[in-house]
Amino acid sequence: MSLTKEEKQSVIKDFGSTETNTGSTEVQIALLTRRIEQLTEHFKANAKDHNSRRGLLKLVGQRRKLLKYLQTTDLEKYREILGKLNLRK
Repeated sequence: MSLTKEEKQSVIKDFGSTETNTGSTEVQIALLTRRIEQLTEHFKANAKDHNSRRGLLKLVGQRRKLLKYLQTTDLEKYREILGKLNLRK
């Protein structure tokens, strides 16, 4: 259910300015998006897994807060990450 080490490294490489920049807002949003996508696939097969659904809602809320922060601090990066991750706002 969670991301593998290789998947995490590729996301960090794509969205971070360096490979050690794991705490930037862009990287955190990208990692949350990957986890949300995996959980969405999980619910297609396991519709009654309500405990995991609660975790999914928490992840979505966390990503929403980070996107709001990024929008207020750096609008260009916000628009760029929405385009890269195919998120609609």
